[in-house]
Amino acid sequence: MKFKHKLALSFITLLLIALFIILLPYTINSDVNNPKGLIGLQERDQMYMATLLMLVVVIPVLILTFAICWRYRASNKSAEYDPNWHHDTLAESIWWGFPALIIILLCIGTWVSSNQLDPFKPLPSSQKPIRIQVVALQWKWLFIYPEHKIALLNYLQFPENTPLNFEITSDAPMNSFWIPALGGQIYAMPGMVTRLHLQALESGEFRGSSANLSGTGFAAMHFLANLPLERIMRNGWNQLSNRQRLLE
Repeated sequence: MKFKHKLALSFITLLLIALFIILLPYTINSDVNNPKGLIGLQERDQMYMATLLMLVVVIPVLILTFAICWRYRASNKSAEYDPNWHHDTLAESIWWGFPALIIILLCIGTWVSSNQLDPFKPLPSSQKPIRIQVVALQWKWLFIYPEHKIALLNYLQFPENTPLNFEITSDAPMNSFWIPALGGQIYAMPGMVTRLHLQALESGEFRGSSANLSGTGFAAMHFLANLPLERIMRNGWNQLSNRQRLLE
């Protein structure tokens, strides 16, 4: 390898390492990796388990790639040269057997978690669930509490440790309802209703968003979720700003 190629490869490697170090804190501290909801915790554990299983193959392959490149480099005259070698039963069993086993484990885990984390499946709890109707409008979210006769724009409030039964639809283009700290997204589609069951394990201020590429302006379609309960108790619904409060 020429010197300039080695220099370019070294520069790219250092750049990737620096980029990884810079982005790592943002990744670790993200809502997905630090969930505050019952469903979010289970989804994070499933994601971690799948990642670890895949790394069982990825890490050895990366190590072997560098080891083989170093061992059989052009300048190493002591490396064994065997152009007629074509098969090794043990090696074949390892590099086909381990990936096959990992795929089987991933399939089993996906099957089990897909049934356990079915978004249409109500959450068991001694608390009475709160029913919330969600409507995706043009660049904003409408939240309706039919049992309380309250509707809010871009603002969602609920207590912790209480199941939330979302009924989600759209009066605009197809969208996606997502509160990263509480659980995964689910689509909002015109003319039909999808359901999502979540539960916050603690009070806080969580970010909600549109997770679908629906066109210009939808990337900024955010809302606040689960503001501290004390704020509502102190100010009351009537004290909410006009942007948050639609009708009462």
